[in-house]
Amino acid sequence: MCAARPSSHGTQSSGDDTDSEGETLASRPVGPTAVPGASPAIPVLVAAMEPRALAAAGELADGTIPFLAGPRTLAERIVPAITEAAAAAGRPAPQIVAGVPAVVTDDAAAARDRVSAVLGFYDSIPSYRKAIATEGLSHAADLLIAGDEDTVTAGLRRYLDAGATEVMLTHTDLFDTEDRARTWSIAQRL
Repeated sequence: MCAARPSSHGTQSSGDDTDSEGETLASRPVGPTAVPGASPAIPVLVAAMEPRALAAAGELADGTIPFLAGPRTLAERIVPAITEAAAAAGRPAPQIVAGVPAVVTDDAAAARDRVSAVLGFYDSIPSYRKAIATEGLSHAADLLIAGDEDTVTAGLRRYLDAGATEVMLTHTDLFDTEDRARTWSIAQRL
């Protein structure tokens, strides 16, 4: 779909500051894009959830960082689309780093109220509304995984089972030190 072609300035995969022109995407770096001495190369992950963006990410990047895309959205839409695009482009299986609001807490209701105030903005964005609806939910804050250690662990495992290669916990800064420590403890064990 994107059919990016590197310019004569270098190759796209070498980390050179290469211009790239495609059918739907153009890149003209104005500064260095490589990190000297990085080994292995730092992966390029694209925030993509819609079909064309996922196709471009699969073809040209190392993966995606979907935010507020629940397990069903990952399994039914995101993982298949980006994986197929990567395979068609002869690229390795992509990284899929799911951004998930989660907190281990004794007061899940208060956590939902706190997260609702921050995530409410996403309820008005069509791509997020579509992802939220795919989960059978009404609001972005409904994606919060909150509760005891077992509840949060089970919720995060659903993302991994749906095809996420990693889970990135978000919005933990909204909670107190004890809840954050309990949450990070779960993350370390996964």
